Amino acid sequence: MHPIKRRASLGVKVGKVEVGGGAPVVVQSMANTDTADILSTAAQCIELAQAGSEMVRVTVNVPEAAKAVPDIKKRMLDAGVEAPLIGDFHYNGHLLLTQVPECARALDKYRINPGNVGHGASRDEQFSTICKVAANHGKPVRIGVNAGSLNQELVMAKMQENTDGNLGKTSEEVLAECMVLSALQSTELALHCGLREDQIILSCKTSRPQELIALYRDLAARTRQPLHLGLTEAGMGVKGLVWSSAAMGILLQEGIGDTIRVSLTPRPGGDRREEVYAACELLQALGLRSFMPSVTACPGCGRTTSTTFQELAERITGYVREKMPEWKREYDGVETMTLAVMGCIVNGPGESKAANIGISLPGTGESPKCPVFIDGKKFTTLQGSADELALGFQKLVDDYVETKYRKR
Repeated sequence: MHPIKRRASLGVKVGKVEVGGGAPVVVQSMANTDTADILSTAAQCIELAQAGSEMVRVTVNVPEAAKAVPDIKKRMLDAGVEAPLIGDFHYNGHLLLTQVPECARALDKYRINPGNVGHGASRDEQFSTICKVAANHGKPVRIGVNAGSLNQELVMAKMQENTDGNLGKTSEEVLAECMVLSALQSTELALHCGLREDQIILSCKTSRPQELIALYRDLAARTRQPLHLGLTEAGMGVKGLVWSSAAMGILLQEGIGDTIRVSLTPRPGGDRREEVYAACELLQALGLRSFMPSVTACPGCGRTTSTTFQELAERITGYVREKMPEWKREYDGVETMTLAVMGCIVNGPGESKAANIGISLPGTGESPKCPVFIDGKKFTTLQGSADELALGFQKLVDDYVETKYRKR
């Protein structure tokens, strides 16, 4: 795999995490709990961080949420989680940050949406207030422009300019121009308010992949600020995963993007960590980062009428995710380990030999034996029920980690 040449950007320090400036692309996520509920929000922030999120964002929308932030941060630190905590502000951030200074101090970064910070003459004043609070506390900000909440005064002015000048731009082109312009103008205002260049991150998000690609290409060519990348309101399940990957994969391959979030809509009662796993897998697929051992698994066909290999692949993937926080603390390089769970003799032995540890399960009519290969050589044969196979394979994985990776 050819290494991706990253776009040169300024470095911004967020807590202990470096964003841009040649640092690895950072995974970000956002809690969906009521921030005023300290226990549930802290628990979810900790879960997200342990799943691989290197920065965690929470909504700060009411005084109760702002007052909860210091306790949430303390609980994260008490749990050994040092992932920066980011406050997401809309409409009233200038009030919350000034009226609850302990919130301003506890947060590691503020996210400001210039389209939702105010209207008319008050907009610049309220935006400036947030920037000055950030500068006073030495905190970076992300200026996050969204297509769904764009400054309408700017849009109307640019639409009129397009009409009066007979420029022939489509409404989509004018909106894209406004988004980039909003980010750049807001950067200038933030600098005027006392923030340094190395305290500002930018984003311009839309929910359509092709528009997102065009937006970020334009923005990347016009600023040195690090860029937060994400397809906003990506949607649920397969749609959200595919659309996010299609857009961000192209941009990341072009070297654009310093932090990313996969904005999945979870199923009712679903696991918020799915967006973290998706972001990690995207970066790992492109060879930009390694977060956890990868599991190659057979898709199944008419030769694999048994579901045993599917169950084993699912259990092994879950087992690796469960063990990674512990492994990451104890062993260097374990995230680069490769596993294979295959369903028949066609590709099973070959893929198993290509992995650090691979198992080839029998297809229909094949001998009920499961050869296991370690680093390209046959090591043993497993037999038995699905539970016995899973436990036996997990034991081999544990042994491999303990013997092959240097203990910290």
